[in-house]
Amino acid sequence: MTPKPTGGAQGTEDPNQYMADVHCRTDSPDTRDPGCNTLDCPAKTPGGQEGTPVIWKQAPKAFTNPGWTDWIPITGPTCLYDPQPENVLANIAARILTDFRQLPVNPGTLQTQPAPNTLKGGPTNFYTTTGEQTFNLTILGQNVHLTATPTSYTYTYGDGTTLGPTPSPGQPLPQTQWLTTNTRTSHTYTQTGNYQTTLTTTFTGTYTVNNGPPLPINGTLDITTPPTTIHVWKTQKTLVADTCQQNPNSWGCPGATR
Repeated sequence: MTPKPTGGAQGTEDPNQYMADVHCRTDSPDTRDPGCNTLDCPAKTPGGQEGTPVIWKQAPKAFTNPGWTDWIPITGPTCLYDPQPENVLANIAARILTDFRQLPVNPGTLQTQPAPNTLKGGPTNFYTTTGEQTFNLTILGQNVHLTATPTSYTYTYGDGTTLGPTPSPGQPLPQTQWLTTNTRTSHTYTQTGNYQTTLTTTFTGTYTVNNGPPLPINGTLDITTPPTTIHVWKTQKTLVADTCQQNPNSWGCPGATR
């Protein structure tokens, strides 16, 4: 059986390609490996199919006919469960993006400071709370460990203005800086009103098959949060004779009737 390599996604920095080389073949010198006599790949379920020992191999993508070497850190044989184990990586790669986009990845929550009310003409700080997430799947009978990593964010401020994609998730500010500090993700509204704001987080993914090498997913997952309403108010100034403690009905006080 001739093993088939699988390559990484376009734009990734991994210089290698990988394959699962069927171990202990009768036509292979690795039959001299003592592991050929010790590795057992029993069926996972009663009456199920036994696995096949394989060795994970790697080679540079830059070469047409590369020399394959054992992938580190796993140098011994491991098990794959498929009638054609040499095709497992290619078959999983053909569908992994679909599986990735069906996962319940948490996009995080769009936060604003101040909230839910802010002021016209002053900076409103936007940020999100999300992070790397992992999932354990079974695909084509193999154990697949998938990692989803947020890599960029697009903020929609609701007034026709957007920011992104940007690598910055933003960050919270102390309350004393809310209306005075511009951050990389803050926004200043020029008109009063109620605005529907959203955040779209872009995730990239990597996965491993039966503890094999980390492989990039060729594609991304974009998730948009439900709209959050932010109310933009304006400020007014006037001269008053009393403080709110002295006269709760004074202009601008919480207890004022006008």
